[in-house]
This record gives sequence, structure tokens and C-alpha cells, in this order.
Amino acid sequence: MHTAILLFDGYTALDAVGPYEILSRLPEAEVSFVAERPGAVRNDSGSLALVADAAMDDVSAPDILLVPGGPGQAEHMQDAAMLEWIRAADAASTWTASVCTGSLLLAAAGLLDGRRATSHWLALDRLPAYGARPTGERVVFDGKYVTAAGVSSGIDMALHLTGRVAGDEFAQIIQLATEYDPQPPYDAGAPQKAPGDVADLLRSRSEAVLTGRG
Repeated sequence: MHTAILLFDGYTALDAVGPYEILSRLPEAEVSFVAERPGAVRNDSGSLALVADAAMDDVSAPDILLVPGGPGQAEHMQDAAMLEWIRAADAASTWTASVCTGSLLLAAAGLLDGRRATSHWLALDRLPAYGARPTGERVVFDGKYVTAAGVSSGIDMALHLTGRVAGDEFAQIIQLATEYDPQPPYDAGAPQKAPGDVADLLRSRSEAVLTGRG
């Protein structure tokens, strides 16, 4: 089961690493971090780098394609080479997945036309421009496409996908092995739950949040 995780400058680390921790435990798992060229690729803060072990041209037929989000996504919405690679990898994949604003890249590649999809809540209103049907759900399956909401939801998405691939019991084993048992100190992880002033403050900074310029 080969999973290809796309990297680009300015990705959000947990978007890639969270699903990696789950999907790398699938039976006979092989995971490749893929970028325009092999080498270190820095995250949105610039303080952490993951190493791409393969160039896009070297990976053509993954079983699972995973596209993370992050502020750097905005720079690739018209990146012909990246979008073409996403389309080509998707043509061979059994599952195509995204986390956060990675769904915007899937949509820009034309893969979510008419499909239900999710993204970071601050970016949901951008999906219809690319033909997708936005939903505020945390994880959305539509055919072979599975999209996750913001950042931390990538772990949930990967567990859901593991259940589809290897069965519920195996997915539960992985959940227990990783001790994924969220007990956050605040109940503010969704706009409808967060205090109004917190949601308003983040909403007022939405462009800065999504582009990494604030």
C-alpha cells in the first residue's frame, strides 16, 4: 500500500505528519514524501523541514495520494506542473485525500467538481469557485475522495481511511497504539463552539491565517 504525500514550501506540518503516523502503519505500507524535487521542504513557519525522497516525476501510481494544506498552497493554485501531477497520480490512485486547504489544490486540479468536500473552515467558501460542494463536516467521503477539515482533522481522516482499507479492528489497533484520545483543555476547536470574540478575531485575520502573512 503505497502512500504519496505531496510537499511544497509552506505546508502545515501536522497536515502531513499526522496522517503519516497513521497511514505508515497500514499492512505492507510504503510512504513517499514527494515534492517538485528531492530534498528538504520547509513548513509554513520555516522552522521545520521534511525531506522529500522522491520528485513528482518519479512517483506516478500511488495507492493513496495525500495533499496537505498550509499557506503555501495559495502559490500553487495555478501551478500547471503540480496540478498535472495531482491529476496523473489521482488517475492511478485507489484513494485521493486532502487535509485543510489541500482540498483547494484537489479542486483546482478539477477532481472535486460536483463533489462534497471540506477544508479549513476559513477556506470553505473558496471551494464552490472550483465546482466543489462545501460542507462543514470534519471528514467527508465522496467516492474515492476523502477530504478533512483543518489541520488536526487529518488524523481523524487517516483513521477513517485506515478503517476502509484494513478494517475497523485494525484502525482501532492503530488508534490505541498511537493513543489518539483527544481531551483538549478548551472546547473551541470549531467556529460554532468557540467563544464569539475568538471566532471573530480569527475570522478578521482570515487572509493572514490562510496565506501565512500575519
